[in-house]
Amino acid sequence: MATTVQKITLSPSRDIPFNKLLLSQSNVRRVKAGVSVEELAEDIARRGLLQGLSVRPVTDQAGAETGMFEIPAGGRRYRALELLVKQKRLAKTAPVPCVVRDSGIAEEDSLAENVQRAPLHPLDQFRAFLALRERGQSEEEIAAAFFVSVNVVKQRLKLASVSPTLHDVYAEDGMTLDQLMAFTVSGDHERQEQVFERLKASHDKQPYTVRRMLTEGAVRASDKRAQFIGLDAYVAAGGTVLRDLFQGDDGGWLQDVPLVDQMVADKLKTESDAVSAEGWKWIEVAPDFAYGHAFGLRQLRGETVALTAEEEATRDALQAEFDRLSEEYQDADELPDEVDERLSELETALEGFENRPVVFEPIDIARAGAFVSIGPDGQLRVERGYVRPEDELPVEPEPEPSADGEDERAMAASYEGANPAVAAEPEGEEDEGLSPISDRLMTELTSHRTLGLRHALGERPDVAFIAALHVLTLKTFYHYGSDSCLELDLKSVSFGAQAPGLNDSASAEAIRARHESWAKALPKESADVWDALQEWDGDSQAGLFAHIVSLSVNVVYEPWNRRPRAFAHADKIAQAVDLDMAAAGWKPTVDNFLGRVTKARILQAVAQAKDQRAADRIEHLKKGDMAAEAETLLADTGWLPEPLRTPDRATGDEQAPESATEETPEQSSEKLPEDEDEPAAQNDDTGEPMIAAE
Repeated sequence: MATTVQKITLSPSRDIPFNKLLLSQSNVRRVKAGVSVEELAEDIARRGLLQGLSVRPVTDQAGAETGMFEIPAGGRRYRALELLVKQKRLAKTAPVPCVVRDSGIAEEDSLAENVQRAPLHPLDQFRAFLALRERGQSEEEIAAAFFVSVNVVKQRLKLASVSPTLHDVYAEDGMTLDQLMAFTVSGDHERQEQVFERLKASHDKQPYTVRRMLTEGAVRASDKRAQFIGLDAYVAAGGTVLRDLFQGDDGGWLQDVPLVDQMVADKLKTESDAVSAEGWKWIEVAPDFAYGHAFGLRQLRGETVALTAEEEATRDALQAEFDRLSEEYQDADELPDEVDERLSELETALEGFENRPVVFEPIDIARAGAFVSIGPDGQLRVERGYVRPEDELPVEPEPEPSADGEDERAMAASYEGANPAVAAEPEGEEDEGLSPISDRLMTELTSHRTLGLRHALGERPDVAFIAALHVLTLKTFYHYGSDSCLELDLKSVSFGAQAPGLNDSASAEAIRARHESWAKALPKESADVWDALQEWDGDSQAGLFAHIVSLSVNVVYEPWNRRPRAFAHADKIAQAVDLDMAAAGWKPTVDNFLGRVTKARILQAVAQAKDQRAADRIEHLKKGDMAAEAETLLADTGWLPEPLRTPDRATGDEQAPESATEETPEQSSEKLPEDEDEPAAQNDDTGEPMIAAE
């Protein structure tokens, strides 16, 4: 005999006037979460009430209904309706759709409504936003309708644009939301799917791995080449920019590398043509030059274009305004936006007056050249006025001594006139007058004067310092030292093998700027240097001396030229100046270190900078992938390899081990070549002291 299935009966629904409703103490929701009441009220005002309230009749002590209804489930909707009534946007007696229940427990109704509600899957939300966008709604309109920021809408639409294949994987919990976010970096579905296939075969499925794979070979927007051509121009030329809406991406990645290279070459050609039109004998053009590319070339000293009276008046007015604003707001914790903007404008304008153009003589331009490249800030860099040795003017030969001895007499007279203290007495007189001093006697006399001057100079450290500074300045800025009687020389090592990014490093930029600053402060003619240096104050003299001496530092490792004592001395200087190569701008990258050492060294670096667990997480990777992930992990940690560490100075989260400070520099340097893919830097240094008496 068949069993009859008992049919269920649903609670009736009816419209109840708002003023007949009140909140129930049985509502289990106590903590505010999700959309605010104000936002919900605006949504109801726009779309109406999409979900009715669950209510129960209010009875008196006798159990009779009072005509009022309490709300155990739907309290937030009631509060939103109440707000609309207070705002007089909804009538007090407006009918509200309600489900009337009289059985069961009120708290159970409230709990069931909240627990049994299934949240919308994120993928459904992404697709819903995309559907609204395809129906013609703008991103701003969608954001306003759902009370979210425009950026959130952009992110949701970006997630919706990922390959449908990956959407299916995400829907089946085959990847995390963070991984799906990483795939939005590229809009190419085929490329996304290729990376996903590679990811399935890898143990490392972290989001940053996805981003790295998708941007392999692309040019970062922060790259100086990208800044040089400009993102807008690149996009206008048909280039594609990969963007990450979920993490900082420094402006994204330029995907069309051949287009970037072509645009860079075209713009450099245009700029170099303008420089070439100035009449230079030669022009060298490249996006970047090796560090020391101008070594061995003499740089001409041009004349800075003077300010006109009108320009001086403008500069003075700008400086006065800058000083006034700076003084007025010197005690302010935070500058008003308009004041901050104006100060920036004034600084830029004043810098324009300081960086005046330099003009050269036409005869100098005809035998000199210029280097045209891109600076580390993405701006055009033009280095004018370099003369190659073969283009130098020929040196006039010394005149041959005449048969009658007139030249010897002239030289002796000149020497005696310039140096009366050592004027020579004639060995004898003849009818025609004084005979010239013999070479032998002149040599003997000047030998005595040399010893006398050495002794006197040794008693005057202040004059000795000026004399040394004078000859070193001549060697550094004028490329000859014939104007000095001191036989001191300065060696500045060149780099046979260029390290990646050496010419654009922070240290190289700082040295270049400091050198140019001193060059502008020195007189144009070498004959005027001695008098100029004597007029300078002690701080200026010491600053120039420190700059010149610093150019002689050489701690470049050379396998054929072991110099353990020199390296030990370098450690002492590094300690004295508290050298921190991380603060100086060096960071471990795939190109400059991680891609050129063994996996064991990579793991050691990560373990030292982070912890052993971080190293263990990348241990399974191939070397290329491991190096790339290590670069991300080591960023901003301050970690340095041993050759760059200053003894007794902490590097990142790790203190240099004592054993590293105890071993000799030669022993330390011997460790380097085993992991290098390229030969160590070569140069022609002899290992002798940098400043040596000849």
